[in-house]
Amino acid sequence: MRRLALVLGFLLVFVESAWADIVAHIHLWSRTMDVSVDGVQRYSWPVSTARFGYRTPIGEYHPVRLERVWFSTIYDNAPMPFAIFFMDGYAIHGTNDSASIGRRASHGCVRLETANAATLFRLVRQQGFANTSIIITRF
Repeated sequence: MRRLALVLGFLLVFVESAWADIVAHIHLWSRTMDVSVDGVQRYSWPVSTARFGYRTPIGEYHPVRLERVWFSTIYDNAPMPFAIFFMDGYAIHGTNDSASIGRRASHGCVRLETANAATLFRLVRQQGFANTSIIITRF
């Protein structure tokens, strides 16, 4: 019986450590994204958000779809590598226009360097939609 309890205890620890909570917190004012895994900040990246006349939605979301390779169906077939869709047509994705990173430049999506988008994409794919929160705040 004691052996069974030890095995079950080990499995519980192993299963709990296999699942991580990911939080991607986008700060519109500073145009940065902080990514935490299990409450520990692992990354902080500059991002581009909506330019004047458009909006990046504020709120808390979970991913609804991942697309490794995607092209905008609305805006001139613009490339959106490593897209993490979270609401309607809004996504976090990489961009080829690295000069716009850190500025207001998009139609509402959150853009980041493609290598950083790939890192976030892999984390979300590993841990799952339910374990990932996307939080967008003004500050």
